[in-house]
Amino acid sequence: MPSYIRFLSLSFFSVVLSLTSSFQTGAAEQPPSRFFLMGSGTMHLKNLRNNRDAKVTLLNPDRSFNEEAFNKVDWVFDFPAEEKGEHISPRLLFMLSYFADRLAPGKTINIESAYRSPEYNNQIREQGNNAAQTSTHQDGLALDFWLQGVSGKQLWKTIRAKNCCGIGHYGGKIVHLDAGKPRFWEAATSGTRAKEPDFNRHLYLATDFDRYKPNDRVRLAFSSLSSYDFGVHPLAQVFRVDNLQTPVSGIRIDSKGETDCIRIGERKNARLLTTSLPTHLPPGKYTIRIEFCEKPFEQMPSETFSNPIEMTP
Repeated sequence: MPSYIRFLSLSFFSVVLSLTSSFQTGAAEQPPSRFFLMGSGTMHLKNLRNNRDAKVTLLNPDRSFNEEAFNKVDWVFDFPAEEKGEHISPRLLFMLSYFADRLAPGKTINIESAYRSPEYNNQIREQGNNAAQTSTHQDGLALDFWLQGVSGKQLWKTIRAKNCCGIGHYGGKIVHLDAGKPRFWEAATSGTRAKEPDFNRHLYLATDFDRYKPNDRVRLAFSSLSSYDFGVHPLAQVFRVDNLQTPVSGIRIDSKGETDCIRIGERKNARLLTTSLPTHLPPGKYTIRIEFCEKPFEQMPSETFSNPIEMTP
């Protein structure tokens, strides 16, 4: 078995199973959702580009993740999971399920664009189409879709109101949804055809889940990068979301050997950073700050904060 598949199964879904089970405090209780927006996970996905479709249920009866269902989703999205060492973003899929459950329960989710390789994304840009240089489609974090009987404007407004993610509308029934930095745009404000260098100014750091317990393992992933020629300091810091001036704890990013700067170098490395949360954090909302080293551009930020996470008892 290739090493990246061992990483995927052991460091992600096998850990998910144990973490999810650890939330259970009684036979009649259900563990809390690992994401702030988490639909049922039961969906009918149809990719109109490759004519692949599948009906999936992402959660097992005990609310652990259904590995077979995620494999089917990767196939529908045409996402090279073995090469990437991860699945299509679970956060994206559960957000998608959340909105589909509310606006078009039981209806097919029609996908116009799913995963894009960097080469294909560049090709789209060269043709003058709406594709950002740092598109989250390239990291398996995005899709363009529509729901039967739901206007694109209604779908856009509903998702935008949650301030959860990236939501774009270029007109018509199709919207773009991604699990990147919360933001919204329409055709006139998208900036997807901009030609100037990005300099990593729009990078985004995300945790694999939204809710954790003390000492849980966390996978950190960067998206919206234009260059991978940089490093991160191995010592990160944890802050309360209501106080970004005073750290409450330090955590160490896993690395091979002692180093003052963990080199990223390629897209895959930017999405597989791991660490452990402190054992002493009380319940509440926190964020993780990472500092950069050996930056290739002076315009690149010197640090970034992750999405908010919630610590549970």
